[in-house]
Amino acid sequence: MLTRETARYRTDKPPPELNVADPIQDSLLREIDEELRQEKYAKLWKKYGNYVVVAAVILVAGVAGYQGWRNWDLKTRMEQGDRFLAALDLRAAGDLPAARKAMADLAGDAGKGYATLARFQEASLMEKGGDAKGAAAAYRALSEDSSVGESFRHLATILGAFLELDQADPGELAGRVAPLTKADSPWRFSALEITGLLAARSSDKTKAREIFTQLSGDTSAPQGVRGRAAEMLAILG
Repeated sequence: MLTRETARYRTDKPPPELNVADPIQDSLLREIDEELRQEKYAKLWKKYGNYVVVAAVILVAGVAGYQGWRNWDLKTRMEQGDRFLAALDLRAAGDLPAARKAMADLAGDAGKGYATLARFQEASLMEKGGDAKGAAAAYRALSEDSSVGESFRHLATILGAFLELDQADPGELAGRVAPLTKADSPWRFSALEITGLLAARSSDKTKAREIFTQLSGDTSAPQGVRGRAAEMLAILG
């Protein structure tokens, strides 16, 4: 006979059953997934492992080679610096032939930086030794050498032009320095001075006075350039 309590109990939902298979299934799936991953990595290593080893060896060798090159480069530049200073000492001591030979040797086998400096010094020593023509040719070679930095090429143009003021064709020499007379050129004052001197040599006193008046009144020009410009104005009358 059903009582009210019994009837109520039967109408309630049955208690949930525990599904033991779920955690077991998840564990098996994880194990299978892990095995598949390991098998996949093993296949990848078997296929590409040699390339990885070679790449690692190349990387290590490259780093070691770079460090070795840096050490060699530093040692070489230090040696070249010592040679350059030794040549300057010879010049200071008055042994111009030995200094010139040392600079010539350095220009022939040194790196780009010291080679360029040595070439300038060699040209300067030629001039100091009385070989103005040889010095002008050396500066000309520097100014036309594309392996030399632009600022150094322009400096060589200026130095060579001063040596050629009395020998070179005025028009040709003025055309050579003309690009350096622009407002953005660091050599504009020297280039203008050369242009004014060439104008005076060509008897173009009007142009010469104009240039030297501009230079003598330009407060941004070096004091030496302004002083020489004033002297030229006095000479021109």
